[in-house]
Amino acid sequence: MFRLSNLLKSVVEEKPSRVLDGSIAIWNFTNRCNLSCLHCYSKADLDAVDTLTTEDIMQTLPKLKANGVKFLIFSGGEPLTRKDLFDIAARCRELGIVTYLSTNGLYVKSSNAEKILDTFDYIGISIDGSPDVHDKFRGLKGSFNESMKAVDLLNSYGRKKVGIRFTITKDTYDDLRFIFELAEEHNIPKIYISHLVYSGRGLENLEMDLSKEQRIGAVEYILDKAFEYYETGRDIEIVTGNMEMDAILFYDRFSERYPEYADEMLSRLEAWGGNSAGRKLLNIDSEGFVKPDPFFPVKIGNILHQDFSDIWTNEPTELLRKLRVHPRELGGKCEGCIYLPICNGGSRSRAYAIYGDMWAEDPSCYLSAENTKGEA
Repeated sequence: MFRLSNLLKSVVEEKPSRVLDGSIAIWNFTNRCNLSCLHCYSKADLDAVDTLTTEDIMQTLPKLKANGVKFLIFSGGEPLTRKDLFDIAARCRELGIVTYLSTNGLYVKSSNAEKILDTFDYIGISIDGSPDVHDKFRGLKGSFNESMKAVDLLNSYGRKKVGIRFTITKDTYDDLRFIFELAEEHNIPKIYISHLVYSGRGLENLEMDLSKEQRIGAVEYILDKAFEYYETGRDIEIVTGNMEMDAILFYDRFSERYPEYADEMLSRLEAWGGNSAGRKLLNIDSEGFVKPDPFFPVKIGNILHQDFSDIWTNEPTELLRKLRVHPRELGGKCEGCIYLPICNGGSRSRAYAIYGDMWAEDPSCYLSAENTKGEA
């Protein structure tokens, strides 16, 4: 993920930026969900039966910590359908693992709101646009209102740890402005904008993805808001995900606005290093399979049959070793691109889905070949 607001503030104010000094694991603890979202990569539904037992999970958590995982995102399906979720999160806290909860918010009620806030370090609730668009996208009428009730309820405690998550597609493109207006109106402290990755229902709905012209327009608008919030002192953090090329458009804009800090920003962007699948990011799915990220077309092991330490550290596959080369050795316009050390080539899942080649260029990259040559 690209924390552009944090980078903007830290560089201009000459402060350390928020650095990921460990790996992030996204764990789909269940494939059970009360919604049927069009872009869902795990094809979750309410009839799914949990494969992983509490014991399976508890035995793996110390191994995650021992192998450098410091952040664990609780995902699904809908993670709040698991009755042992709070016990799992409590064990993470004992181990010193920071926990994020990714939820649709429909199971957040006044009876459990404070417990959720006490348990998790951050909660992200999915909102996919205006009420009608969100409800259509989520497959349930009235789901927008219920999700926003959860956002407002959790934020009413004043802890500033609840944000909204928005996936941008052709169907939600026109509601990007709405999302920012919603955050401003409801004093929501964080907006996470996710670009579509072709996997799960996202692959089945490939036509949902933006054109490159739309994507540039969307990213330009997101950047406008980031600079506006910083320069007016508005305390709303913006993060984008699954499109590391956003950092390059951000760098161009930043360099024009703050040329005296351009070199420092470039240095920090290269240290950030772009797409980190298989390097500082991993996924464990609801059946125990380990992948470099949640969308990845290739599995590298299974915690039910292998020790996680062997999968991730002791006996990494050739795929993992290649993913950990930085910058990656890629074809297409990535080969020789001056910005490769920043974005690291973007999504390997999208490259594989479109070209059948894990090491091709990311087909969603909106940089023109002419813009990738010369000096950064």
